[in-house]
Amino acid sequence: MSAPGASFTLTGLFIYPVKSLGGISLPAAELTPQGLRHDRRWLIVDERNRFLTQREHAAMALLAVEPAYNGFLLRHRQRPELLPLYIPFEAQPDKTLFVSIWDDMVWAWRGTPEADAWLTDALGQPCKLVYMSDMARREVEPDKPELNPAGTLVSFADGYPYLLATEESLAKLNAQLAEPVPMNRFRPNLVVRGAPADAELTWTALQIAGQAFRSVRGCGRCVVTTIDQATAEKHPASEPLRTLATYRKPDRKVLFGQNVTGPATGRVQVGDAVVVIG
Repeated sequence: MSAPGASFTLTGLFIYPVKSLGGISLPAAELTPQGLRHDRRWLIVDERNRFLTQREHAAMALLAVEPAYNGFLLRHRQRPELLPLYIPFEAQPDKTLFVSIWDDMVWAWRGTPEADAWLTDALGQPCKLVYMSDMARREVEPDKPELNPAGTLVSFADGYPYLLATEESLAKLNAQLAEPVPMNRFRPNLVVRGAPADAELTWTALQIAGQAFRSVRGCGRCVVTTIDQATAEKHPASEPLRTLATYRKPDRKVLFGQNVTGPATGRVQVGDAVVVIG
């Protein structure tokens, strides 16, 4: 637990430009209605326009994401002959289509034929790259207005615009593992230092740099946490998921990190104060 008024420090900011691919660490980031600017605005879909993730395609972890001017590079970790692919942070208007992600149908712009061909080669199956523009609206759990004010938006993230995790919760987990895991197994946007381990699961409201954020629910974890993000290999004993399940499994969900909503505009940076309001 953390008493109201307790203050901690924002130590990490991460965006994941393509859902289920690697992240980019930032010193500062802009806030948008869908989360951090450029976070999960690109999505890889299959021939049926259904989203792909590491849950079913662990080899996606082999596609490294590296920062570049006004965009990023995709590079295959194990195939140097496949030249890096440049993707801009924001797509140009082009052909549109509807793509499915979980239970949502989302309007998206097509990427380039070159990107589709590169990803098809890299992943060994037909793929398309699509982009969510600011004109698209994907609401956070519209069937649960008691949890989320009407009109709360999200990008191609699983469910919420932000995921917050604490260094202390990771340290507690790693103290119980034979092989410690890095924070990238959990793909947070916001990393906080100074809070008691697991305290973030009790927060309901907080401020970052004086801006209001709302904690909604703990984040249920899946098989992606067992995938080494450098090699795409799954842990043979399903760690760290197995150990997490021994102490973080309320309502039969294995939790790590907190789903959070926030303001539609603003800016945060590493070093900002994170203050618990409730």
